[in-house]
Amino acid sequence: MYCIVDIETTGNGIKGNRITEIAIFKYDGYEIIDEYTSLVNPECEIPYFITGLTGIDNHMVRNAPTIDEIADTILDFTKDSVFVAHSVNFDYNVIKEEFKNLKREFIRKKLCTVRLSRKLIPGYHSYSLGKLCSALGIPLADRHRARGDAHATTLLFQRLLRSEGAAEVFKKFLNARSQEATLPPALSKEVYEKLPNLPGVYYFKNSVGKIIYVGKAINIKKRVLSHFYDKASKEIAMCQKTSDIDFELSGSDLLALLMESDAIKRYYPEFNRAQKRNIQQYALFSYQDRNGILHLAYNKLRLVPQPLMTLYRPSDCRTYLEELCNIFGLCPKYCHLQEGVQHCSHYSIEACDGICRGEELVDEYNMKVTKALEFLKTKDENFVFKEKGRSISEQAFVYIENGKYAGYGFIETASTVTSFDDLEAFLIRQKNTLETQRIVQSYLLKNPEKDRLIVTEQTL
Repeated sequence: MYCIVDIETTGNGIKGNRITEIAIFKYDGYEIIDEYTSLVNPECEIPYFITGLTGIDNHMVRNAPTIDEIADTILDFTKDSVFVAHSVNFDYNVIKEEFKNLKREFIRKKLCTVRLSRKLIPGYHSYSLGKLCSALGIPLADRHRARGDAHATTLLFQRLLRSEGAAEVFKKFLNARSQEATLPPALSKEVYEKLPNLPGVYYFKNSVGKIIYVGKAINIKKRVLSHFYDKASKEIAMCQKTSDIDFELSGSDLLALLMESDAIKRYYPEFNRAQKRNIQQYALFSYQDRNGILHLAYNKLRLVPQPLMTLYRPSDCRTYLEELCNIFGLCPKYCHLQEGVQHCSHYSIEACDGICRGEELVDEYNMKVTKALEFLKTKDENFVFKEKGRSISEQAFVYIENGKYAGYGFIETASTVTSFDDLEAFLIRQKNTLETQRIVQSYLLKNPEKDRLIVTEQTL
């Protein structure tokens, strides 16, 4: 038994979307045996643009039943049936969310007439309900009203059931492990199956091949699937527009982060938001207090007149200061890792020689701070560090030039690299942005043991 469903809503995303009308046709595979249609009071205002699209306004639903009042009817009507809809995940997830708000469950097997149509009657330019019905000669009355769309979907479903190869396709789609009902309506399963379980970046593309989202993952296939299960409004909208997915392998999470950042800046996809925002910069600085003791501290970059080093998170500043304390025997109190204390007692730093307890001369302590400042100045060197390649026969590398990120590359392990000229042949130069600088600095701070090969003019 099948229940072909269509709903009209207030259009506020999945979690804020409220049903204004629902229509269900019970279909046994041969004929319609029952139907249920009702306006629904969403208990909130219907936006003007939704009224313009559906014709349903606040006055029409004022005396209609709420979803709570018809929940039992919907459950009984769809019991022991397969839930069918055009772009099924939208209708199903809105209904499921409405029931969740009532602290009730709504679980049914699903079939999507968009995905079924693409499989059984391929070759059409558009698989929207209106254009597909027009192309197939299926009557569609009262477009964008629940009953009209549900009835047209039922006639389309009837056509699909009688298409060549339908039995095998339906069996495959209804298999609990097939994931067909989970994938976006316009995305073929073949495209998804080709995705690797490896690190890299992936690109969601719309029907005309435009990149609408760039992501990175340790496991591309697993991460992509998580988008399809995510019920956030942004994720639902993005998946509805996704017709194709491309990918590039990176070999490691760090390279994936850098490749993702470059792609976002290059394509500026509509569904990427994180790297479009302005990044807050912080800086390390030094000053001398009234007792003549040199301090190291950090603050927002705009408040630091002579920055020693730019970082991108307070946590990175603290991590770096902790490293300096351990290397040069500095005091956590005078590096502002512990505020408002008479003597330092840092949980991970035991290198202080007692300046905070009066056990070390100011000149001796200041000499150590001066060495730390000189050490900071050497950070503007050229070096490379190795990363895992995309295969066992390959090595990846990241190149830092004058202390700034300059690009990455991949080298076959059989290749001989003895000079920078050799290295440059494999280097994919990249722009140094605030985001890539933050990624690289954060990585090196968290991995201080990472081997760095100093690059001179001629040799490595």
